Amino acid sequence: MYWGSFADLILPPLVLLWPILWGIKVMAQGKVRLGAWLAGGGVALFWVVSTPVVSGFLLHQLMPPYQPLQGNEADAIVILSAGTVQKRAEYGGVALKSLTLERIRYGAWLARRWNKPILVAGGDPGRFGVPESQVIKNVLENEFGVPVRWIETRSNNTRENAMNSVLILKAAGIHRIYLVSHAWHLNRAIPEFERLGMTVIPAGTGYDEGTVSGFGFLPSASGLQNFYYFCHELLGRIWYFCLDRIKPNGS
Repeated sequence: MYWGSFADLILPPLVLLWPILWGIKVMAQGKVRLGAWLAGGGVALFWVVSTPVVSGFLLHQLMPPYQPLQGNEADAIVILSAGTVQKRAEYGGVALKSLTLERIRYGAWLARRWNKPILVAGGDPGRFGVPESQVIKNVLENEFGVPVRWIETRSNNTRENAMNSVLILKAAGIHRIYLVSHAWHLNRAIPEFERLGMTVIPAGTGYDEGTVSGFGFLPSASGLQNFYYFCHELLGRIWYFCLDRIKPNGS
């Protein structure tokens, strides 16, 4: 089974529905009070974690402190893909997900400002027939007007992004990089590059994800989405932790 299908079962919003459905089932079995507590607790949990105040706070706990970049700390820019979409009629095929577009926009801005070479990393985990990095390269060069020097095309996850990218970078004599990803992803991505001998300067985007309005205590789609990002990232860290315990320096 494709990992994304399995992840959907244990990530929001579906995972938040399990206690509600369980409570309804328990009530149907005649245990009304217990079922009501389970279902009510599930609804309350769904409400709380879908509020921008709570989900934004949780997401910010994953972010390294923001540090202004000077332009002389590294020799290349590495942009990590956040996925593609298989069919977009208006683009005639595979297109970039919005998170990927946010990352490459920031990477392009850095490249234009400091004239640093770019490596983009991303294989084809969705089996769409084209590596994500190739789609990113096309967009950066044809739409942003920024050249891409290297593409990493074989990875399916962050760990493989690092393993394959470092081989390319070291062959080019690059040992210091700006790593472009969403701020909440950096604390998982940075160690993957550092353990392979790279000096990594965080170049995160999305530091304003936790900004809330006066309705921050009301559930919202953006609040639920931020909670999804938090859970997805936490699950990824737990998975890598388990891999490293089973097989040190595992892939």
